[in-house]
Amino acid sequence: MTKILIALAAVIAAFVAAQAASAAQDTPGAVYALTNARDGNAVAYFARSAQGALTYAGQFATGGRGTGAGLGSQGAIALTDDGRELYAVNAASNTVSKFAVEPNGLVLEAQFPSGGVQPISVTVHGDVLYVLNAGSSTIDGLTTGGAPITSQHLLGSGPAQVAFSPSGDELAVTEKASQSIDTFAVVGGVAQPGVSSASAGATPFGFAFDNLGRLFVSEAAGSASSYSVDTAGAHTISGAVPTFQGAPCWLVVDKNGKYAYTANAAAGSISGFSIAADGSLALLGSTPGLAHPLDEAVSNNGRYLYVLNDGRHTIAGYRIAADGSLTWLGESGALPAGTIGLAAA
Repeated sequence: MTKILIALAAVIAAFVAAQAASAAQDTPGAVYALTNARDGNAVAYFARSAQGALTYAGQFATGGRGTGAGLGSQGAIALTDDGRELYAVNAASNTVSKFAVEPNGLVLEAQFPSGGVQPISVTVHGDVLYVLNAGSSTIDGLTTGGAPITSQHLLGSGPAQVAFSPSGDELAVTEKASQSIDTFAVVGGVAQPGVSSASAGATPFGFAFDNLGRLFVSEAAGSASSYSVDTAGAHTISGAVPTFQGAPCWLVVDKNGKYAYTANAAAGSISGFSIAADGSLALLGSTPGLAHPLDEAVSNNGRYLYVLNDGRHTIAGYRIAADGSLTWLGESGALPAGTIGLAAA
């Protein structure tokens, strides 16, 4: 009888734990986009329900100015890993704004120089952030309080994004015009001189790291590729896997590192890829129905994909299935023209 009671208790405990985990995964959240407005930049805030639906809830001024037009970049806003702070670029003011993330919105804490000219992308790891300044062709390191750390010149031209690897030991920058990927070793928060590697596909644009530190890149010419990264540069795993869709410029990886998604601006679609154990990519197919999709973000629970639907000035949502397929959840918002960047908390 005792053994039966112990077994029953174990089953009940497992059930309760599973229910708790499911409930945690279903908690509400938020999605953010950057208006990039010329007359006063702001972060647009969307509340996310536990079922993934978005409700527009207002804007929070950055204190800086945008350009009023697309920046040709990914990562114009970035959240810290713990979701407590958000950073946004002010491309026309050469500044970065820092927000505290509150339950019902954002609180502007600071605005400080980006370290260069025309910031278009930002990334943060721990208490260090790096800004991609397209006008000065530099990446500039700052503390999260805005104090300068270092600056490194890019090795190519036409930069699109900067991002930390999960460990914080590497930075990567895609460069569209020179068809290259710059990587920078980071030691104690300080970026070292970069290494330039040839892109496997033409016009490398948006990218994301998976949890293992592998790099997945969208190529606007019509493909996506994957790389391992070390101090010697970026080494091709999958070279230029075609999307068969126009202008796949933005890319995200799901939280489990099983799937990657490109936003295909010219085709109005999303392409899905499976990621094998060795980091290689295989095209799953494409989901139509959008109008000039741009930046993407995956919710922190990994269940939802959000896309900046530029042609309709909305944010579109999808549920991510276990097999990587996408189910439409609807769209929300009335965003101004020129809105860029996307982050999910």
